[in-house]
Amino acid sequence: MDNSSGVGVIDKAVRILDSLAVGPASLAALVERTGLARPTAYRIAVALESHRMVARDAGGRFALGRRLAELSGAATVDPLLAAAAFVLPRLRDATGESAQLYGRRDDVRVCLAAAERAAGLRDTVPVGAALPMSAGSAAQVLLAWEPPAEVTRLIEGARFSAAALSAVRRRGWAASVAEREAGVASVSAPVRAADGRVVAAVSVSGPIDRLTRTPGRRHAGAVVAAGAELSASLGAGAAPGAKPPAGARPPAGAMPLPGAGRRRAATPARGQSGTPAPSSGPLV
Repeated sequence: MDNSSGVGVIDKAVRILDSLAVGPASLAALVERTGLARPTAYRIAVALESHRMVARDAGGRFALGRRLAELSGAATVDPLLAAAAFVLPRLRDATGESAQLYGRRDDVRVCLAAAERAAGLRDTVPVGAALPMSAGSAAQVLLAWEPPAEVTRLIEGARFSAAALSAVRRRGWAASVAEREAGVASVSAPVRAADGRVVAAVSVSGPIDRLTRTPGRRHAGAVVAAGAELSASLGAGAAPGAKPPAGARPPAGAMPLPGAGRRRAATPARGQSGTPAPSSGPLV
């Protein structure tokens, strides 16, 4: 099949890279594999080497360079984590509480990203922390839309009931008060993929003294908006039925999040630098 682009030097460079995909090659082997003239093959291979797309092995043979792996990694950046780097700091600033993103891994939930309060009493969840699916508002969200058999399997021993999960599905967000950690409350909302599946939960958490024993009334609107924006980064719209509780107060700050529900990349506020480094502290 003719894959010619019409730009000769590009086509020849790609031919060299394709030939090296099967393994390192001497100049003679490179000429044989590509059908290029020896001077042309050498000139282009050396040019690619200067850009680290081609390298030399210990035997002096041409091989694929590290730059290709770097570019491949950049091309596969998780869009959810990329969006979270902007959404979580804004959620933190709008609510004044620590913000987290959780994903389910088998029978635990894992903190995928976090933005912590800079000072004061705060709930801190290190990125990578694995927490049980038996307690906490994020666990409720991650379980609420699972198949009934999965809910039945995991609900035994949980700090919340099947009825509570039904309420989460109905209103589109979850709240917990001292479910896993004494003195800590949290609010979570679903993050959906383009096909509507719940693939993550976005949360805020902090001391009950600030969030009160009805944390959803204070922060559900902001968390649901953050979930909608993260869902949009995956090609989904707002979670169906997701809404703040009656009488919810809009938080001070920038919420609802600019661009929530749109498929445009979020823009960080001036002075924000993404997800801060986690520190030690209680886990929700």
